[in-house]
Amino acid sequence: MLRNFLGLFVLTLVICIFILLMQFVWLHVRDLVGKGVGLSVLAEFFVYAIASVVPLALPLAVLLSSLMTFGNLGEQVELTAMKAAGISLFRIMRPLVVAVMVICAGAFYFSNNILPVSQVKLWTLIFSLRQKSPELDIPEGEFYDGIQGFHMYVRHKDPRRGMLYDMIIYDYTKGFRDAKVMLADSGKIVTSDDKHYLMLHLYCGESFENLDRKQQRATGTTKNIPYRREQFAEKQILIDFDSDLNRFDESVLADQHVSKNTRQLLQSIDSVNALSVEKGDEQSRQMLESRYLGRERHTAEKQEELTARHERTVAQAKAQGVDWHRQYNPDSLFASFTETQKEKVLSVALERARAQSDQIDYNAVVLDDYQRYIRRHEVELHRKFTLAFACLIFFFIGAPFGAIIRKGGLGMPVVVSVVMFIIYYIIDNTGYKMAREALWPAWAGMWLSSFVLLPIGVFLTYKAATDSALFNPEAWVKLLEPIKRKLKLNADN
Repeated sequence: MLRNFLGLFVLTLVICIFILLMQFVWLHVRDLVGKGVGLSVLAEFFVYAIASVVPLALPLAVLLSSLMTFGNLGEQVELTAMKAAGISLFRIMRPLVVAVMVICAGAFYFSNNILPVSQVKLWTLIFSLRQKSPELDIPEGEFYDGIQGFHMYVRHKDPRRGMLYDMIIYDYTKGFRDAKVMLADSGKIVTSDDKHYLMLHLYCGESFENLDRKQQRATGTTKNIPYRREQFAEKQILIDFDSDLNRFDESVLADQHVSKNTRQLLQSIDSVNALSVEKGDEQSRQMLESRYLGRERHTAEKQEELTARHERTVAQAKAQGVDWHRQYNPDSLFASFTETQKEKVLSVALERARAQSDQIDYNAVVLDDYQRYIRRHEVELHRKFTLAFACLIFFFIGAPFGAIIRKGGLGMPVVVSVVMFIIYYIIDNTGYKMAREALWPAWAGMWLSSFVLLPIGVFLTYKAATDSALFNPEAWVKLLEPIKRKLKLNADN
């Protein structure tokens, strides 16, 4: 059983990786096509891409291989024979459970140690490919804009000799309004040895270029603007065109959540959480000490002086029999102002309120950046554990399900596995988005799929251990037979 399971597991894992790899390559095909990269770069891209799809391929491979293993045993009546000999389903599953536990440990090690490194190298390579200049391939009969600052039209070309005929070239290197137009009967383009420049050789043509554009822009006139016309038998133009693959520095992704293991994620979460708390306390203290809220930071001597002045004012008011609360009522004070003073007071108050509102909005943005950073790291931390746990859950779904349906091969098991995996993917993606947008805690969103699928696995294992005819059509017909007889009796009456 162990040999059959491991063989099917390796086979299904290769198939799942291939399918997911094709989907990943399709998403990034624009970064690869037309860039003229070598086979070594393409091989490097595929190696890192394979590592990135393993987290999705592992649970699906465990589900499919376990379902096929027990489906084959049930279809060949071997499972029935073992149960007739007194061997329980749990004893039959025991060696496979040990193998799946090893696979779970390997999945955690992979996601914790290998995946962060491969993710950094993969996205560094993708960013480098996106910035690489496209391979020079000028088409016939249409304008080509693959050379920065130039639009080029070629009526036809001779690939054998490398010649281009009936050329029209628009040079926008000095801006769209200062474009230079060149016409040539023929020409060719040669790449420099260091692949950093293009040498454009033109033969039998002419060029047109406006003069005094600065004077035209200054005066705003568009009439009588002189231009220069040049006829040439041969003309050479040097164009900057870096066709090498300039790789990004991997250090730009050093602080991203995808590049860290569990220890580094925990350290980042703790440090940024401490900074967030400190920043929040500082913002609260600044708001309380702002003059708009009626408080102002003073030294101890100044504070004692203000307190003594306030006490003297209150004592004088009481000695004169004046209600000092009424005397210092803000409404009465505002009503005693002139119209000009009221406008000035309202203007100052409104300006301070707006300044305080802007400060609060800025503080919220700063704190939100900290919280978003923490959420992403928490999501990545839980993802490393949910991958390993998903492999275990899918085994306890696939193995009992195969024992119940007793169908082997690639027919029914593939259909069931695809349906279960789609359900898992939808639930997992929903939980991930909920956690990412802070609608749910990170642990709730990332473990949502496990919480939903675990009861299904327990239920199927129980049904398989008790020889339940859960998917037997005859059992459902017998179950519905009393209901049909009752309905028929009521219809006769």
